[in-house]
Amino acid sequence: MAEEAAASSAAVGEAAAAAGEGRMTMVVGVDESEHSYYALQWTLRHFFATAAGGQPPQYRLVVVNAKPTAASAVGLAGPGAADVLPFVEADLKKSSMRVIEKARELCAQVSDALFEVLEGDARNVLCESVERHQAEMLVVGSHGYGAIKRAVLGSVSDYCSHHAHCTVMIVKKPKNKH
Repeated sequence: MAEEAAASSAAVGEAAAAAGEGRMTMVVGVDESEHSYYALQWTLRHFFATAAGGQPPQYRLVVVNAKPTAASAVGLAGPGAADVLPFVEADLKKSSMRVIEKARELCAQVSDALFEVLEGDARNVLCESVERHQAEMLVVGSHGYGAIKRAVLGSVSDYCSHHAHCTVMIVKKPKNKH
């Protein structure tokens, strides 16, 4: 099933590449976090706002959501875990669809944006998307974790900054001023 989704995404990506010939590609990673939506909005304001004279944007936009596998979400569980997997898979799929729907709403002014949900670890999914789309830039949000939490949880932005074969922009949401 993941291969099917990747194959259809690749076909859609090739069609969009043909439509956006001559433009560079920017991949933006989104998840359900406020930080990723902020990064997408920031990117839209700075790179996709209507240019003076109605010029088309310099970039072709690809928005990617990484859906974890049901097995990775459940982890190592005892007997009966297999019975739960279909429910977990359905929940993960609904969550990804909500994320993509919100991203579509935010990207309403970008007529040819491409939206993908790909299964796997976000770090790998984003770096593979950069390769597949031959992107010049990857944009990710930062959760602003401290060093210890980042070391324990692993940082998608840190991993991508070291492994993606393109420029990586990490957008950090400013702290609210009270």
